[in-house]
Amino acid sequence: MKGFFSKLSQAIMLPIALLPAAGIMLGIGGSFTNPTMVNAYNFTALQDGTVLNSFLQVMTAAGGIVFANLPVMFALAIAIGFAKAEKGAAALAALIAFLVMNVAIAKTLVVGGMIDADTNTVLLMGHHYSGILTDMLGIHNTLSMGVFGGLIAGAITVVLHNKYREAKLPDYLGFFGGARYVPIIAAFAALFYGIALTFIWPFFGAAFGAIGNALGELTASGYGFIASFIFGIIERALIPVGLHHVFYLPLWQTSIGGSAEIAGHVVNGTQNIFFASLASGDFSHFSSTNFMTGKFPFMMFGLPAAAYAMYTLADDENKKAAGGLLFSVALTAFLTGITEPIEFTFLFLAPALYYFIHVPLAGLSFMLMDLLHVKVGMTFSGGFIDFTLFGMLPGLTGTHNNWYFIPIVGIAYAFIYFFVFRWYILKFDIKTPGRKGSAVAVVSKQDYRNAKAGGSEGGSEMADAMIAALGGKDNLIDVDACITRLRITVKDGSLVKDNDFWTKELGAKGLVKVGDTGIQAIYGAQAATYKSQINARLGK
Repeated sequence: MKGFFSKLSQAIMLPIALLPAAGIMLGIGGSFTNPTMVNAYNFTALQDGTVLNSFLQVMTAAGGIVFANLPVMFALAIAIGFAKAEKGAAALAALIAFLVMNVAIAKTLVVGGMIDADTNTVLLMGHHYSGILTDMLGIHNTLSMGVFGGLIAGAITVVLHNKYREAKLPDYLGFFGGARYVPIIAAFAALFYGIALTFIWPFFGAAFGAIGNALGELTASGYGFIASFIFGIIERALIPVGLHHVFYLPLWQTSIGGSAEIAGHVVNGTQNIFFASLASGDFSHFSSTNFMTGKFPFMMFGLPAAAYAMYTLADDENKKAAGGLLFSVALTAFLTGITEPIEFTFLFLAPALYYFIHVPLAGLSFMLMDLLHVKVGMTFSGGFIDFTLFGMLPGLTGTHNNWYFIPIVGIAYAFIYFFVFRWYILKFDIKTPGRKGSAVAVVSKQDYRNAKAGGSEGGSEMADAMIAALGGKDNLIDVDACITRLRITVKDGSLVKDNDFWTKELGAKGLVKVGDTGIQAIYGAQAATYKSQINARLGK
């Protein structure tokens, strides 16, 4: 089960990686076409009808189309991530299945007389279900299943693909054998489970809507901060096993995270609500219980301060090397919100520091942002780039999002993290990078250059060393990467070197074993490069 969810988390990172580019387009386009900002600062070049304004409107639409079509991207991502071979064929089959599924749903609703045109609701067994109709890829009035629709189509398709991709047909049908057979059976399967979903999904939609309504009622009654606190605790606690994406995604992308009517359309999921609000200029429906804003104080301020605390405690002769590493990961956290390189620097050295100090502080950050009614969204993480585009810019252009509380709370967090981390490291004699002759690896600039040189001797040597540490080529089943981790599936996990070897000899921030066959090596932004190098050595 752990291995499956680890693989799922890895697969869904593909569409999530698209969100920063789309979010930047929406952030810049939405902010600089906001009439309030244009009039307040008298930007005549941005007035409605100007060339620049027209271009920015196109940019806003270009960013919005990505968020509007995340379900189909998830269908493709699941197929690519779980297909054992011929991933391109699996992706094509998933796209066809997703289209057929939605057409089957839309047509079944029509021929079954299940749409009440007056209320725009689905009528099933005498009950009206509202807010579950949507348009998708030109298909009118299909069910709004959000990313779950993509996950369903992708999952069923990849099961069929892995089973039938080598199917042999009679000679007269031989052309349609193998991988070409998969889109055919995937389309027929989608026809039937699309019809079935028409009668099943409204109940799930109602259940998700009830959860969203409960969160909304908590917020309205002044207790939304409790939901925010619990969310922050769970989300950070799942970081070590890499399953946090699976946890927060339903809240960000489905009605579990709330629903709102914006510009005449029902929008589900807290992230979708934020970007729809940004595009329309109406933030009245965006709640401070949004499961996003709480990341900014500890990602931009707290963890970089923790890195500085580690630097101050490094031995004098190691300060330069340790400083290079710690400054790099601190800057990455501040700018982009990618914090795993810092977190894994101390997680394996002091688990209690992570779980009993860092995790509760993260939950408290979410709660404080809720209590202060801060309404700032993000693409995938809480760094300065997202803070500027989705906090400061909307706030300076007339949106009452209380963005200024983020740096205020963040500065307080910086002091807390700095002094608490120094105290803990000294109290329990933790050998953080460069301290007391610590063997924790500090990656040199030359090591980094070698790692980036995919075809270079240094890069090849690193890949060979990693393959050997994973038990050799014959022990490897699959090698992939997300933003910060190498995610590897092996035949026998007992053949894989332990965490100390990876941190001391291979420069990793840490190694996580998920079940008997799942391996996650934390390397930060270098993970994708190492993946390419290893697969190149494996001939993939």
